[in-house]
Amino acid sequence: MQTVETLNEGLKRGYTITIPAADIAAAVDKEIATVAPQIKMPGFRAGKVPANLVRKMHGESIHADAVNKLIQDGVQLLLAEQALRPAMSPSVELAEDYAQGKDAEVKVALEVLPVVETPNIEGLKLERLTVAVDDAAVSEAIKNIADQQKSYDDAPEGHAAAMGDLVVMDFHGKVDGESFDGGKGEGMSIELGSGRLIPGFEDQLVGAKIGDERVINVTFPDDYNVAYLMGRPATFEIKVTELKLSKDAVADDAFAQSLGLTDLEQLTGLLKGNIEQEHNGLTRTHMKRKLLDALAERHSFECPPSMVEAEFNQIWQQLEHEATQEADVDAARAEMENDRDDYHRIAERRVRLGLLLSEIGQANGIDISQQEMNMLVSQAAQQYPQEQRERFVEYIRNEPMAAAQLRAPLYEDKVVDYLFSIAEITDREVTKEALEAAIEEEEGHVHGPGCGHDHHDHAAEGKPKAKKAPAKKAKADVVTNEAPAAEAVAEEAPKPAKKPAAKKAAKPKAEPEA
Repeated sequence: MQTVETLNEGLKRGYTITIPAADIAAAVDKEIATVAPQIKMPGFRAGKVPANLVRKMHGESIHADAVNKLIQDGVQLLLAEQALRPAMSPSVELAEDYAQGKDAEVKVALEVLPVVETPNIEGLKLERLTVAVDDAAVSEAIKNIADQQKSYDDAPEGHAAAMGDLVVMDFHGKVDGESFDGGKGEGMSIELGSGRLIPGFEDQLVGAKIGDERVINVTFPDDYNVAYLMGRPATFEIKVTELKLSKDAVADDAFAQSLGLTDLEQLTGLLKGNIEQEHNGLTRTHMKRKLLDALAERHSFECPPSMVEAEFNQIWQQLEHEATQEADVDAARAEMENDRDDYHRIAERRVRLGLLLSEIGQANGIDISQQEMNMLVSQAAQQYPQEQRERFVEYIRNEPMAAAQLRAPLYEDKVVDYLFSIAEITDREVTKEALEAAIEEEEGHVHGPGCGHDHHDHAAEGKPKAKKAPAKKAKADVVTNEAPAAEAVAEEAPKPAKKPAAKKAAKPKAEPEA
């Protein structure tokens, strides 16, 4: 096997590997000798099929497998002999004119990882912004939970609806005297003052009694998501069928016990812990971004173009997805195009930081243990149905790049924690609003590293976001700002959520309930 270097320019390398025809023939003979005893053929005893017959029946596929195996071995030998660290999988191409009996000429093209000088991590200075948990924040959290537990009692006879009451009504909306799609429904419930309906709608229900019929006059917002309704006046004929009075939950021991806890003190402690965890997450996000900024300022080296392009494509796909969620998709895409060069620079910064963190980790003996890797694989497998989990585990075991992507976030966190441990850190207490503002100020940068050698970016860390056009609803709800009436018409009161619920997919019809 002969190897000739054809390109050595910057980080780009090119080679031609020539595999002698004799080596290929020997590999084919060896493979035939290996598989012949396993082949069954009518007229022959098991394992007694002649090699020449095996060659005649299966020679073409055996030859192809042998050539592929020799090529793979040749590329691996090339990487080892030349001490090459490929940035991405090498491009390997067999000459088009290759035929059996001839030498195989293989072209290999790749980009190598840059040689990163010993990372400069001495004298790092960072400020840690901390937020204390005050009693008001805990009280507000308890109140929010209590509000979710709000119940409703039937209003007494003759009661006139007031803000905070639950009104159940039938409705029929018209524009220019004509009905429109989704503008009619029965049994829709709305808490007055919730702001869920078109501006002015809820106000005109104040004072209504059971059995009352009214005509509600409203104007659709100019940015409404249904084009033919934008800015147009409308009338809704409504009939009140039920009225209910809200009954606030009292935050006491009994309330805590209704949630499965011992008492109010335990609930308070849990909520305080949750708030502390949230604040700590914000603190870490801000400090990590400042750390990566400091590293980016200290280091500059060429990044493999293929890695930058791969990272850019990942960013671009996310932006494309976000653009499809905008009211004006074309405007969102046009703004993306205007910022294309910025996103390329963002991708390059990410890749550089990823390579840098990888070098820092390797230089300081940071790694992911097999136990940690097994835990990551197990956790990731839980996302799949039971019958697919074993296949996923096998895939991770056989795909080094997939395994690298899986362990990357933990590896990154361990490197960042190491850098925190050697940095000089000063603490400063701020408000939550000030900390969030400081993070928001950094949003223009990309702080998560890119796809390094053993390392890919945190999906949630520093992803650039498409600038958004004025938000319009994703579906044609005529009265509400939220979900269609069919999904909540029988709801008498908001239900306590055990965890934040994902928004349901938009439905292309106009209905007046959340």
